[in-house]
Amino acid sequence: MKVRNAASKDIEQINTLLFQVNNVHADGRDDIFIHGKKKYTDDELAEILLDESKPILVAVDENDIALGYAFCILQEAEGDNLMPIKTLYVDDLCVLEDSRGKGIGTLLYESVKELAKQLGCYHVTLNVWCLNSGAMKFYEKCGLRPLKVTMEDIL
Repeated sequence: MKVRNAASKDIEQINTLLFQVNNVHADGRDDIFIHGKKKYTDDELAEILLDESKPILVAVDENDIALGYAFCILQEAEGDNLMPIKTLYVDDLCVLEDSRGKGIGTLLYESVKELAKQLGCYHVTLNVWCLNSGAMKFYEKCGLRPLKVTMEDIL
């Protein structure tokens, strides 16, 4: 197993993963997420692949098939009251359902951290939906801790 930058040849497998992660969210919050949808169109994926500020890492098997991905966004703090820091934000991290529990997610996250260090980032951040307890446990195991909490009051 190795991690590399995603390429256009990975779009089909990335789509499989995008559908899987969306359905996890739709199973937990069908008032927000729509089953059978995905976050990006193929055209949007192709555009993201060309954007150096939005790296996508893929974990691939010995046949160079993507079994997991990490969508990242390079961000810089803005505002008069914020320290000038660079952040690598993990927009999405997913491992193929039948490949989970094999260390692929950990390998991806460690690769994200290494990329963040190479880019001179202060930290790595991400959001995780409270409905996804498995993801929350995984991220805590990787060493992440809550930075802030978004709360809601459904009307």
